[in-house]
Amino acid sequence: MTPDEPLRLGLLSTARINAPIVAAARASDRVDVVAVGSRDAARADAYAREHGIERAHASYEALLADPGVDAVYVSLPNALHVPWSVRSLEAGKHVLCEKPLAPDADEAERAFDAADAARCVLMEAFMYRHHPQTAQVVELVRGGAIGRVRAARADFTFRLRDPSDIRLDAGLGGGALMDVGCYCVSGLRLLLGEPERVVGEQVLAPTGVDESFHGTLRFADDVVGQFVASFALPQHQQLELLGEGGSIFVEAPWRADWGGRLLVTRGGRREATPVTPDDSYRLELEHFADATQGRVEPSLGRDDGIGQARTIAALYRSAKPA
Repeated sequence: MTPDEPLRLGLLSTARINAPIVAAARASDRVDVVAVGSRDAARADAYAREHGIERAHASYEALLADPGVDAVYVSLPNALHVPWSVRSLEAGKHVLCEKPLAPDADEAERAFDAADAARCVLMEAFMYRHHPQTAQVVELVRGGAIGRVRAARADFTFRLRDPSDIRLDAGLGGGALMDVGCYCVSGLRLLLGEPERVVGEQVLAPTGVDESFHGTLRFADDVVGQFVASFALPQHQQLELLGEGGSIFVEAPWRADWGGRLLVTRGGRREATPVTPDDSYRLELEHFADATQGRVEPSLGRDDGIGQARTIAALYRSAKPA
């Protein structure tokens, strides 16, 4: 691939979560989805025809052996993220791995070690990090718009009604913290740094995974962040930061495409800050393409990925029954 050519992306699975990535690639001249792999040949063929993808492979191994694929999007269940990211990197492919990359720091480190050994890019796919709204919130906080931040609150919930959904499967790495809570953890870490200690409480589904997860994270300088992640509550998302000089409230921090306002309160006055609409997934893909070509450092690289995994693991340890 030359700097003027689009990144040739392969999809490692036919999961529904691929849909926004496929649509984003179509909207960009920087990335082309050129192949899809499945463990079922008929499924791969049908998916390729439905989405206008050039090549279908009847196994993940065949996709990784395709010389016309520069990078892969790993959209498998959570428990398979690290194993197949590592295999993809060892095959010489750059990897955009759907979040969460790993449930503990050792697994995340193993994946990034494989990326370093292959001289390839590994990036965790937190699409919200690429939206202009996120950059605005970071700028407001770091620019002192609300003074010293003292507390934060993040939530992401929706009702999961299908008991057979893989997000409720313990063997596949399911659970509310891994699925939606990881956004809350990522956002709090982005804005407040790495937590010094955490406390977690979980409510288990019949399958044994956390149907709801409640977390408290203690950061430096006596800053405390809290979050709720749940499959048992109505669809809801929010992020609120409380500072000594005001507050910031984001109505749609993780899925900006759902629509919502960015509100800043200072001196008793609340003002809506305009947010530039954009496609988080397209921006994510284009940043990934730039990173694979050495134009930028990945915004979600080794330090962030390992820090995220370490925090998730600590929350689960805290929530585990004595």
